Amino acid sequence: MSESAQEVLRLHGLRKSYNVGLATEVEVLHGLDMRLARSDFAALVGASGSGKSTLLNLIGLLDTPTAGELFLLGEPTSDMDDARRTALRGSAIGFVFQFHHLISAFTALENVLMPLMIAKGKPSSADTDLARGLLAEVGMDKFADRRSDQLSGGQQQRVAIARALVAHPALLLADEPTGNLDSHSSDDVFGLFRRFNEQLGCAVLLVTHDERISSACDRVVTLEDGRIIGDAVP
Repeated sequence: MSESAQEVLRLHGLRKSYNVGLATEVEVLHGLDMRLARSDFAALVGASGSGKSTLLNLIGLLDTPTAGELFLLGEPTSDMDDARRTALRGSAIGFVFQFHHLISAFTALENVLMPLMIAKGKPSSADTDLARGLLAEVGMDKFADRRSDQLSGGQQQRVAIARALVAHPALLLADEPTGNLDSHSSDDVFGLFRRFNEQLGCAVLLVTHDERISSACDRVVTLEDGRIIGDAVP
C-alpha cells in the first residue's frame, strides 16, 4: 500500500454519551463508522448541535468514547493511558482552530516551535530551521521574529498552520479555520491546507459552515443528530 493510501483514522461503532449512569444520561454520537487515508481532504459539516465538536474532540484524543473504537495510525486508542494519548496526539495530530490561540508575547517563530518545546524542551538548531522553513512555506518568513500580537488575523492563522505542521502530523484537524477571515485570506488558508495535503501526505479533516469551502473539498461528511448521514464527493 502506498503512503498516500495508508489509513490514518478509522472509527468503528463510535459512541459518546454524557452523564453516564444518571437519569440525565444522553447519547450524542450514535455508532459512527468512518475512515480517512493520508490522501483524504475532507470537510465535516452539519448544523449546530449535530455533534461535530464532540466528534472532533474524540478524533483529536481530547476526550474518550463511551463505546466503539477509534484507531489512529492503526493503533486502538480507547484504552490508552493519558501519557500515551498525549504522546500520540502530539506526534500524529495537528490542530488549527477558528481562533489561532497563539501566545501573544511570543514571536511567530517561538509559537511555531512551541509543540516541539513541549515535547522535548529547548529546540535544536534543526528544529529552528524546520520552523523557519514552515514559516517560509506559509509566506511568513519575513515576520518570524515579530510578536504574534503585531500580526493581522490572516497572518496569525498562517502561523497557526505552520505550528500545526511542525511535528509532521499524519492528520490535520481544522475547526472553522477560516471563520474569522475575509474571503481572500480564507482562500489563501484553504490553499495552504490543500498544498500540504498533496505534498506531505497529511490527511485533512476540516469543520466548516462555509459551503464554498466544503464544496472545494474532495469529500463531504455530513453529521446530523449524532449520525453520519452522508459521505460523498461534493
